[in-house]
Amino acid sequence: MAESILKLTDVAVFQKENMILNDISLEIKKGEFVYLIGKTGSGKSSFMKTLYGDLPLKQGQGSIVDFNLKTLQEKDIPFLRRKLGIVFQDFKLLPDRTINNNLRFVLKATGWIDQPKMDAKIEEVLHKVDMKTKGFKFPHELSGGEQQRIAIARALLNDPELILADEPTGNLDPQTSVEVMKVLQEINKTGRTILMATHDYALILKYPSKTLKCDGSKVFEVVQKAV
Repeated sequence: MAESILKLTDVAVFQKENMILNDISLEIKKGEFVYLIGKTGSGKSSFMKTLYGDLPLKQGQGSIVDFNLKTLQEKDIPFLRRKLGIVFQDFKLLPDRTINNNLRFVLKATGWIDQPKMDAKIEEVLHKVDMKTKGFKFPHELSGGEQQRIAIARALLNDPELILADEPTGNLDPQTSVEVMKVLQEINKTGRTILMATHDYALILKYPSKTLKCDGSKVFEVVQKAV
């Protein structure tokens, strides 16, 4: 049996005092590729934020990559995030430095000190997303699709057990979305677990996989045909 990477039992998601989602019980196993769909405002981002420790888990039980979300302390969050790769819709690259230095910044921030090891790791993740020759460029010199590939490379730096991709194709045209999706598929084939929030139903039809839906303050698994 595949081990559980994420398990939630009777979880409610709050933003401050407001309950956004409730009664969530679900499990994601190692190696799965899972979509999270739902309308804007249905709670997808709040759900993701709870998983990476941005919103505290006040109600229910949750474990993610062997961290207990209920007892998670502020000081544990950096360690949790080292085991997660997070990909945002708006790339979140630092505009004032090259791609290599963007990636080096993350490595240093997560405790790497050995320069040759950092260089080798940067080369490795850029190679995985087909961006090996772009390390010397600045973010503004790259297209949206290229910037998103870099953001995926950045998410891979610490060999995460789970990648949380929050609308990774949200700002991209359909062709580029497919290219980014292919990169994520390749990464998933190497055994990495991916949870991807998306509005892009065309992608889901093209690359069908387990799908969770945020709707009516619940999160539940949907059968593909009903999407």
